[in-house]
Amino acid sequence: MGCLALNASFEPLTILPVERALRLVIDSKAEILEVDTSRMFRSEREEMPCPIVIRLVRFVHVPRRFRRQVTNTFLFARDRYRCQYCGRHRTAFRNREFLTRDHIIPLSAGGDNSWRNVVTACSTCNNKKADHSLEETGFHLQQAPTEPNYVELVWAVRRITDVQAKYIAMFYGEEVLRALQRHERHLEIRME
Repeated sequence: MGCLALNASFEPLTILPVERALRLVIDSKAEILEVDTSRMFRSEREEMPCPIVIRLVRFVHVPRRFRRQVTNTFLFARDRYRCQYCGRHRTAFRNREFLTRDHIIPLSAGGDNSWRNVVTACSTCNNKKADHSLEETGFHLQQAPTEPNYVELVWAVRRITDVQAKYIAMFYGEEVLRALQRHERHLEIRME
């Protein structure tokens, strides 16, 4: 379990390793807001409960332009780890099959890496489509690709505790928290 790091404004930033969170607290760069008293960290001179939520003392500016980049981690989460051509979930893949990024309009035909032009595809479908358009291959998308809500996407790929969830809800609202909980339930059902 990691530690939720909040900006000075209480904006959730990321999940940190507990050791990194402790270092920020010891260096007076962050304050502890929530702890897990069942886990203690001890040094020669101090004893400190395990932080599960910290808040930075000074505000850290996070440029908005870096928040919406397409990465495979976020792309696969947006598409719920399902091939957008054949509809199979990654748990149904056979040996040597895996998730890949596919460009609806191939890069060679002027396509780009925007959210509206990339989808999750299994390696089999991606190899069949190759450098062709959807019309040429006869493939159809399971759903139209859209730019995801950044907040839901980032927190959907991280596991959070109930205590950490209240801080996400406090900053982003209950609707975002409910969307995250739906996504987590969806993942748990898939794992069973």
